[in-house]
Parts: sequence; structure tokens; C-alpha cells
Amino acid sequence: MKQIPNLRWWIAGLLAAATALNYLDRQSLPVVIGEVQKGISISDRQFSQLQSMFLVAYGIMYAVGGRIVDRLGTRMGYAVMIAWWSLACVLQGAVHSLAGIAVTLFLLGLGEGGGFPASAKAVSEWFPAAERSFAFGIFNTGSSLGAVVAPPLIAAIVLELGWRWVFFIIGTVGLLWAVAWMLLYEIPSRHMRVTPAERGYVESGLVAARDPAPQVPWLSLFRYRQVWGLVGAKLLSDSAWFFFIFWLPKYLGDMRHLKISGIGRYGWIPYAGAGVGSFIGGWLSSYLIRRKFSINASRKIALGFGAACVPASLLIAASPLAFAIAFFSVAMFGHQFWSTNLQTLGADLFPSKTVGAVAGLMGAAGSIGAMAFSLLVGALLSRFHSYGLVFTITGLLHPLSFVLILLVVRRIEPVAGAGIDNMACMTT
Repeated sequence: MKQIPNLRWWIAGLLAAATALNYLDRQSLPVVIGEVQKGISISDRQFSQLQSMFLVAYGIMYAVGGRIVDRLGTRMGYAVMIAWWSLACVLQGAVHSLAGIAVTLFLLGLGEGGGFPASAKAVSEWFPAAERSFAFGIFNTGSSLGAVVAPPLIAAIVLELGWRWVFFIIGTVGLLWAVAWMLLYEIPSRHMRVTPAERGYVESGLVAARDPAPQVPWLSLFRYRQVWGLVGAKLLSDSAWFFFIFWLPKYLGDMRHLKISGIGRYGWIPYAGAGVGSFIGGWLSSYLIRRKFSINASRKIALGFGAACVPASLLIAASPLAFAIAFFSVAMFGHQFWSTNLQTLGADLFPSKTVGAVAGLMGAAGSIGAMAFSLLVGALLSRFHSYGLVFTITGLLHPLSFVLILLVVRRIEPVAGAGIDNMACMTT
């Protein structure tokens, strides 16, 4: 079988494609909501409740899915997750009621919640610490790629075929990806296409992957202050992110009076900014490590810069459309710059055997925060009919998250060769 040089980077690209599909699926309803409302009555409060259905399922599977991926292995675990959410996406195109949308969104969240833990696990299996944040940046860029493609692609499908075909087409593409994943992915030690030089490089750099420590019980992770710091930061910052991705198309339609074609024309720009942030955020942290900065310093510099960009959202509501799009772009750039590095911390701090579970807890916390914030947004919009207060809150969440990391996690450094019992926990 022909060997593939630099196979790990091809795998990073495959993960980016999966993440793009993940976001394309979840963006479908927010982009077509105006068209759906022509046949199914959906208020702002009901829209927030629908998104909460997705988020509660997403949070459950983000936590449980991390453990499932640890048990099944990355290859089979990820294939199961994407096949599930792709089928849910197809079903979403067949609904005719508010209840039907709620059920299919819940099923979609159950599948998609396992995507990021599986990607984190794959990165921990293929990338040493010096390359890890850049690899996270590549696959995390897929989220922005999917969101960038979503508005114009979905608008084109709607105008040509109708909104139901959006879900049929995108769900089918996801099922094809699951087949490709099963054919192409395996861990380095068993992969038939990896070169001996790359296998040696990868395995020599993954000290944690050879750690003989047993798998840590899920509940015992809560003993460690590092987990609480990561969970708290994810809870706060993901509340802002999910608001941006779910409500941006609706905001452009309701408050800026854009039709589906206008949303397709302008709605992709902030997501492009997010993609740039993801890529540069991962690159910067890895670059600093190569320049002999410590992991602790490089990650915190990148996190601080990303957190400082998100308060641009405070300026959106009072600005003309062009400036509002620009401020959306800066804020979403900042979040993805931040998120790429925050997701890396689980692999930096914890043994490889627990990376999926830690990533799962972080994602569950982010979903819980986003669910609560979505309901708050629906209530605020129903009461005040203005986004000003909502944008103010979102602008403050990332700086608060960064302060939490500084106070609770303290030092970001690998636990190479150490069992989890050797880590500093909350009681020490």
C-alpha cells in the first residue's frame, strides 16, 4: 500500500472537513428560518427554545460522546457520530411542525456533540505538543468554513429547490464523509500509509500517549481545579459564540431587513473572520513555542489576544450595516482565535487517555451556558425588541473567561509521563 508523506496533516484536513459539515448542518435552520416561518409560525422566544433543544442534546453528547470516543476509539467513534447527525439533518427536511423541528434538532445535537471530542482525540493521537495548537487551528477552521459556506450555499439551494432540499443535500454529504473516514483513519501505530519516519516522529513526541496510567473515572475529573477552570471558561465563552452563529442570520433578517438573498450575500463575512481567527490563533501559539516560549506563556498570550477582540460586539447594534458586519467579524475572529487555544489546553494538561472525556466536559459546559443564554436572549428580545443589551453581555464574556483561566488554571504545562493522581488537584 502506497505511503503518504506528512499524513498527519492530511488527517487534520479531514477533521476540518468534518467540522465544516458539522457547522453547515447546524447553520441550516438559522439561515432558512425566514423561509420556514412562511409555513410554520416561530416567534423569537420559540426560536430560542428550539436552539436550546439542540444545545441540551449537544451538551449531553459532548460529555458522554467524549467517553464513547475513548471507549470505541477515534475511528469508529467519529464515524458513528457523523452518521447519526447526518441522518438527523436529512430528517429535519421532512418536518411540518414546530414539534418536528424540535425533535430533529435534538437528534442533530446528539450526533454533533461527539464531533469535537473525537477531533480532539485524533489530534492527541497524531500531533506532538509543538504542533498541536496548529492542528487544532486547522480542524477548528472547518467550523468557520462551514459557517462561511452556509449562507450563500443555502440561499442558492433555497432559491432553486426550496428550503427542504438544504437538509436533504447536506445530510447526504455527511454520510459520504463517514464512509471516507472509515477508509482513511487509523492511529499511527496501525496505519498502513504512514511513513516509518513520520510514525517515529509522531510517537516520539507523544509522551502522554505512552503513559501507562489507567483511564480515569469520569466523575473523578471534577477533583481537579484545571477541569473547573476549563469548564468555567468554556461555559462563558461558548454562550457568546452560539449566540453569534445561531442569531446572526435572524438578526440580519429581522433588524437589518435582509431577505434570504441578502443574508446569503453578506452573512458569510463574519464567519470568514472567524475562520481567519481560528487559523491564526493556532499558528501563533505553535509559533511562540517554536520560538522557545513555554507552553504556558504561548497559550496565555494567544488566549488574551482573542479575548480582547470579542468586545467589538458592543458596537454592533448602533452601527450602520457595513460597520455592524465588520464588528461581527472582529468579535467572531476573536472567539475562534480564543477557542482554538482553549480546546488545546485539555491535551496540554491531561494524559491522552482522558483527553476525550475532558474535551467532552468542556463542550457540555459550553452547551449548558449557551442554552441558558439562548433562553435569556429570547426573553430579552421579546421584552425589549432590541439587541443592544444582548450584544453588551456577549462582549464581556470572553474577558471574564480569560480572568478565570488566569486565576484557576494558573500554569499550563504538560503532565508527560505522570498519572492523573500526580496532578495538582483542588484539595492540594
